[in-house]
Formats: sequence, structure tokens, C-alpha cells
Amino acid sequence: MTPEKKKQRRLRNLALLSLLLLAVGGTFAFQAFNQRAINDRLNEVDINVGGRVHDYYNRDTENKDVFVENYGERPIMARILLSEFLETRQRNEANFTPLVAGTSRDDVENWTTWIPSAGNINDRANNNPSNAFDQYATLIFGWERSGQDAPWYMPTFNHDNLDQRTAAAGHARDWIEGSGATDAVTDGATHPGDGIDAYWSAGGSFDNSGPIWPGEEVTNQTAQNLPQDRAPMTMNQWSNLPNEDKIGNFWVVDHNTGWAYWANRLNSEQASSYLLDAAEMTAAIEDKVFNGFYYYGIHVESGLVSPDQHEEFLNDGEQHHAELADLLRGIQNGVMFDDGPNPLPNEDSAPAAFDFSTMRPGRIFTMAGEQYRYLENMGSGNHMIIRNGVITNIPLTQHEAELNTWRQALAPEVQAMIQPVSVPYIGPAILDEDIVWEGGWRWIMSASNLDQFPDAAADITQVDSGGTPRAFALSLADVLRLSGPGRAFPNREQRAAPNNILWWTRTPSSQGLNPDTGWFVNRDTGVTNATGWLNSHWGINAAGANGGMRPALIINQTN
Repeated sequence: MTPEKKKQRRLRNLALLSLLLLAVGGTFAFQAFNQRAINDRLNEVDINVGGRVHDYYNRDTENKDVFVENYGERPIMARILLSEFLETRQRNEANFTPLVAGTSRDDVENWTTWIPSAGNINDRANNNPSNAFDQYATLIFGWERSGQDAPWYMPTFNHDNLDQRTAAAGHARDWIEGSGATDAVTDGATHPGDGIDAYWSAGGSFDNSGPIWPGEEVTNQTAQNLPQDRAPMTMNQWSNLPNEDKIGNFWVVDHNTGWAYWANRLNSEQASSYLLDAAEMTAAIEDKVFNGFYYYGIHVESGLVSPDQHEEFLNDGEQHHAELADLLRGIQNGVMFDDGPNPLPNEDSAPAAFDFSTMRPGRIFTMAGEQYRYLENMGSGNHMIIRNGVITNIPLTQHEAELNTWRQALAPEVQAMIQPVSVPYIGPAILDEDIVWEGGWRWIMSASNLDQFPDAAADITQVDSGGTPRAFALSLADVLRLSGPGRAFPNREQRAAPNNILWWTRTPSSQGLNPDTGWFVNRDTGVTNATGWLNSHWGINAAGANGGMRPALIINQTN
């Protein structure tokens, strides 16, 4: 919901979360069902596994933010279900009339489940009672702001995973805190904030001494939601994605049931991107109730489980989409396909645990405390990999020292696998003049353009027995040959670094003894509405939190 002043309307909200912790035989299983959940514990465990739904709502601005936070110590899987209710009454009428016959304000169990059409999350299904709400209420899904990466939030103070309350702020009413009220008046907030858009920002804090809100008496600092990899979508749209794009930080809605699933494991101290960003009444409601009253409510229900309990999402008696089991299995595994006998992407493992010969280009893996992206099989047991995250605040001119520092800090068994190369730290230049781009906005430079700079075109990283075992930055020529379907960077989203951070190549974009600009893989700046595009206008002495160094290696396990 954008912060512009809007005409005041009576948008009402309900929020619901129920949690269940089962601990059996010393192992943990975390599950969160609906508001009728049972809390049952057979024995005590020390591991805190839990999640909390955040619901920030302001009826004056119509802002409505819904997302999930993992405050626990282990990953969780999350789903959310929305249901709606609308009733109207003219001044000369004694009773309200519900929009959907057979529903009532006081019985949230029979409110109408929001069901999108199979091909468009912004259009309620025409063959479902949910469609009646299209005329009167517009739900805004996902989160996108020009020039911004992701919103900020206040982490929950309530780390009791037997407490079924949500983190409800502003005019949002937690179901338990508000005693199930549906009167549009009762206060049911459980979390600080007034529910407006962008209430929290970087560097903010809140002292919960008292306590003022449910939970611990501590001071929390604001944290940032995960940036969404793509906007929320339906299962049919998800099904058409390439396998490498099916698991990530975004919401997928089963349009058969209305349940929205976070398409990734939500790790400790992470918060999902927004499922819902606003709920706006249309002008049609004033035409329908030109001299009277209306009540509109959204009911938020959640399901949170540990990944090994994901089948609970299938065993709920509903008629799910045929591919939901595949999605849930992919979330649990971190990938959508068989990728050989390799550990899961987020499972930190020793080098000996990997069979790199079975890895596909672009596969994420975590080895000896560092997370990498697999780039290519170079033959003879050699494999090129790159650090998945960017080390920020490092200009291109400092790469030589910083790459060596990074390499020396790697685990000894990783250092032992590094192969020798003889590439420069800053390579030959490619001028950004009259370039023909193929595949969309600054995606791949045409071969004819690259051939105009033969030295830079030949700057391809390979094993050189006469070189030095070390880390390096990719050249622009490396990036170009590794980009495209079936390669390490199959699309611009995969070529961009995590957390929307730009990263240097070693290729300058100006010539001379002292080049002053260089090529880098850019982030989504909000200007082009694109990410992972190639830019050449950053000073090689520039540094900042938005960009830096992305070290690459060639490794061989037979060393």
C-alpha cells in the first residue's frame, strides 16, 4: 500500500495464528495449524523452532502487510490462507445483508476463501463465490517500490512457540487477543506500530520494557524482509517456470484451495516478503451503500511446519493442485530436481561430501562455511565456482589484496583444491560504445561487438599450470559465455547476486594506462525494472554497501 492519502474507508481486519510444538523421543517436529490447534508436549527440548505471522494494518490508509517471520533456530515452511467477508446495510434497513449468502460476520469459519483464477493472482476465480468480492475490494499482492530493495519490520518479541498469537500491529486484531471480536472496534494489537506503509525503517528500534507487548522485555532492532525474487503467482504459473526458478523467495498460491506457500525454506531470523501489501475498497462500494454502512473483513490463517513435516500440508483433507506435492518436496530439498548425491544447498558440508561432476550449472551449495554457485565443469576434474554472495565495499582497484585475503581465510581443505590461473586482476577493456545487445536489456553482448576487442574477448579464465592457485573475479567475457539457458546464469535474476547487490567483473570500460570505470553486473535500481544487467558506468575506485567483489575459484578434488 503506497503512503498517499486515501479517502477514509472502513476496512476491517482479523488476524489468526495457531502454533503446535510436538517433541517426541528427543527429536523436534514443528507444526502450526488453524485457530483450533492443540498444544501438546510429551517431553522437553531445548531447540526453539517457531514462526510468527505479522499483520500490519491501518484502516485509514488501507495498508495491509502480511508476511511470516522465523524467530526460531531451525528452518520452517510456511503457508497462509485469506478469507473475506462483506455485508452492507442501508439506513432504512434493520439488518446487514452479506455479499455471499450463507455467510455471517460472527462465524469466521464460513467466510469466503479468497481464490484467484488459475492464470492471474489479481483476478478472483469466476467459478467461485470469491469472485463476488472483485467488484468491491482490490487486494494488492507482493511488494515492489521503485528504487527500494525490501521493506523493514520489527521482529517479534514473542518467542514462545506455544503462544498462538500473531504479531498484529495498528488496526490489525489478533484473533486471540481480540477474543474473536468482529465488531470493528475491539483492540487486538500485539505488536508495535500503527500499521501504515513503511512505518519501520533501517536503524530503528523498540524497547519492550514492561512488557508493553507480548514477549520478552528486550530492545529489538529493525530487520529487513527478504526481497521477493518474483511477484506472487498461482500454481499454474509456477508450473511453467524452468526448474531452476521454481524454488526461491516468493509466494505460490494453490488456486484450488487458496493456500499461499512460501516457495523456499524460511531460515532462522528471516522474514518472508509480503504476501499481501494492501486491501483497497473500490468506488463501487459507495454506489452500493450510498447512504448506509458496510463491514469488510479479511481473515488471515497460517500453517507453519518444520520441513520434515511438510506432508501435513497435504494431509488436510483438501483437494490440492496436482503439483503441490512436487513444490513442497522441492522446498524441503532446496531444489526441484535430482542433482546427484550432493548435500542440500543450505547444508554446510565438507568438500569430500560433494560430487561436482553431477552438479548442474547454477546449482547453489554450501561448503566449509561458504556458499557458492556452481558455474561449469571444465573437464579433467576441474570445476569453476563463484561465491554466491557479494563482499561489499570493495572497489575493483583493491581486488588483488582482497581476493588473496579471502582465499587465505578459506578452510585448508578448500584451499588445497584451488587450481592455478594466470589471469589479470584488472583485464583488457571493452568500451561501452554502439553495442548491440541480444536477449533483452543489456543481457548478452553480440559476438561481433566482443570481437572488436580481441584482447578482452580472449580474457577467459582457464587452468594454467604455470600460474598461481588463487581466487579471481570473472571477466566480462566469462560472464557472457556463462549466461543463457542451461548455463550458470540462465536468466538475469540468476545472474544477479543475492540481496540485490551488484558485483564487479575484472573488465574495465575505459582504456589507457589508468582506466577509471569498469563493467559490473547491476542490481535492480528501480529505474529499468530489471536486474542482472551489464553496466559500465561505475568508477573502479568506487565502493559501497550496494556492490563489491564476488570471488571465483577453479577447484579439483583430486589434488
